[in-house]
Amino acid sequence: MPDAEDVRRIALSLPDTTEKIAWNMPTFRVAGKMFVTVPEEETSIAVRCPKEERDELVLAEPEKFWIADHEAGFAWVRARLAALDSEEELRDILADSWRQAAPPRLLDTYPELGLPSGSGD
Repeated sequence: MPDAEDVRRIALSLPDTTEKIAWNMPTFRVAGKMFVTVPEEETSIAVRCPKEERDELVLAEPEKFWIADHEAGFAWVRARLAALDSEEELRDILADSWRQAAPPRLLDTYPELGLPSGSGD
């Protein structure tokens, strides 16, 4: 089961990522733009996710994903760390969120980031 330290290690391994405490919780940013937070006593993460995909995720796997009331109007989804299948799944979720926040110059430099494991091989 991935934990908050795995989130930190994986997030900081992504290009141009920094950690900053905001709202009394760790947040991770690419080129200054937030892509993951670690709220709720570090048992979950909040990541960027297009609203259409977010709604599908929540319907398909409600034990894993949910939408916090104060984030309902934004393109963010929560994931319970204990419900994730593996560190690889966590890495895919973080990389996808990173990709949504990263500027074009980083996307051009690292086109493989954000793609599900095994694709593009």
